[in-house]
Amino acid sequence: MRVGSDLRAGDPDRHVKVKQRGSVLNMLRRLDKIRFRGHKRDDFLDLAESPNASDTEGGDEIPLKMPRTSPRDGEELRDPAGPGTLIMAAGVQDFNRTEFDRLNEIKGHLEIALLEKHFLQEELRKLREETNAEMLRQELDRERQRRMELEQKIQEVLKPRAEEQTAQQPPKGQAQANNGADRRSQGLCARVQKWFSERFGEYVEDFRFQPEESAVETDEPLSARRLTENMRRLKRGAKPVTSFVKNLSALSDWYSVYTSAIAFTVYMNAVWHGWAIPMFLFLAILRLSLNYLIARGWRIQWSIVPEVSEAVEPPKEDLTVSEKFQLVLDVAQKAQNLFGKMADILEKIKNLFMWVQPEITQKLYIALWAAFLASCFLPYRLVGLAVGLYAGIKFFLIDFIFKRCPRLRAKYDTPYIIWKSLPTDPQLKERSSAAVSRRLQTASSRSYVSSAPAGLSKDEDTGRFHGTKKGNFHEIFNLTENERPLAVCENGWRCCLINRDRKMPTDYIRNGVLYVTENYLCFESSKSGSSKRNKVIKLVDITDIQKYKVLSVLPGTGMGIAVSTPSTQKPLVFGAMAHRDEAFETILSQYTKITAAAASGSDS
Repeated sequence: MRVGSDLRAGDPDRHVKVKQRGSVLNMLRRLDKIRFRGHKRDDFLDLAESPNASDTEGGDEIPLKMPRTSPRDGEELRDPAGPGTLIMAAGVQDFNRTEFDRLNEIKGHLEIALLEKHFLQEELRKLREETNAEMLRQELDRERQRRMELEQKIQEVLKPRAEEQTAQQPPKGQAQANNGADRRSQGLCARVQKWFSERFGEYVEDFRFQPEESAVETDEPLSARRLTENMRRLKRGAKPVTSFVKNLSALSDWYSVYTSAIAFTVYMNAVWHGWAIPMFLFLAILRLSLNYLIARGWRIQWSIVPEVSEAVEPPKEDLTVSEKFQLVLDVAQKAQNLFGKMADILEKIKNLFMWVQPEITQKLYIALWAAFLASCFLPYRLVGLAVGLYAGIKFFLIDFIFKRCPRLRAKYDTPYIIWKSLPTDPQLKERSSAAVSRRLQTASSRSYVSSAPAGLSKDEDTGRFHGTKKGNFHEIFNLTENERPLAVCENGWRCCLINRDRKMPTDYIRNGVLYVTENYLCFESSKSGSSKRNKVIKLVDITDIQKYKVLSVLPGTGMGIAVSTPSTQKPLVFGAMAHRDEAFETILSQYTKITAAAASGSDS
């Protein structure tokens, strides 16, 4: 378009022309559509209300831009006839200036719109997290799938019915004749069906098969406080069971003579007269009644063994890293010991029924056959009387005698002997490895016997053959030939001997291997040299043996064993022992066996 309509005196060819800026107009229109959504629109200045904006910005007119004119062109634009040309030039400059301001303002509005878009995306993400849209979408998909399955089942049910109805349609004349009867029968069937659905429809819906939904349980992260609280909950939950077992043990041990005598008399009379089962049911009802009164606020406490209230430490809110680590170690140790005991019980029961020890399972097999034949040929009252009398005498009298006399129990208490002799899986592995090592030793000993002199007997040779890496065992420790390591420690336990009576560092700590024989505790030093570095301790001379923790800074219960003898001022410590518990149990059992044999010999 031309802007020189007032230049009548000038040449039409010298009129000033400007370009159309369509891109600016399109950008303005798009910006007007996306900017200032919602309540934030009033907080900013609109383009139409901007003081620097021109009157043509909000309309549809095409914005114009005058090209830069040189001084020569300015002289050509001067018209001596009037001042219109100068006024127009000033207007073009103002228009250029306002257009530059408008572009800067558009740039600022565009940055604000981008910031607003970022904030809206953040709010949308937070709303999605709060509303769990993904879980709702999954549930919606499940419900859709269930609806489709139900619709398919309904169609499968209705399709044969429609086929039956089409197949059973009578001819037209017959249908007209039986129309009234059918209506009456349909009305009666509808009423019966409606009554049946009202009365039993809900119960029928309960028996409808539906696919099971597998609920995925989320695992909680490891927390020291949570672990401690779970262990305390387990202890509180198992307290009624442990107290019940303690009361039964107190009855069997005759902790309270009057209570045990009354319980024994009442039980034997109830079994003799056939009232054992009603007696137990009455005791259960009585216990529930007492629990109801306790729950209502009554202070009722009956126990054969007095309960010792343990001081409950309040949980600390702020724990240091070392305290948390020690807390986790304590709880893990308790859990380890608990799981170990449970695993031992379950493995023994499994090995009992799996014929791992055939001579033990054979006793159970014969007992089950005897019980089966007795239940087939004897009356139940006689069988129940015999079982009840034996259980009462065993619980109140025989167990009391066996607990007071351990040696008698080890010889004649059949259930106790069977249970103690049942092996666990780790013990089976150790036995199998020991058997393999024995086979290798016997094979090598046979080859040695075949190459030995003719005057040397087999017994002497086998006695001399068993030894350590450096030579024969009895020659290294200056013992008799019948002293050999036990089967458990045939290869010895690697450890270090800490002798606190010595001052020299070379004598203070020695690395080596520890053996246990029938009468001695032998330590073989790993350093080559004379046998003076080896240590031999008689089990009879030991005054005290206990587990020992060499470094108190380290967590756990330690990996050492402290042995006290009259010849040493400070106890000898066998530290850094990987199988400390196994070695301690072996030494302690052999020590008790030797001391018991020595005590019985002195009494005789």
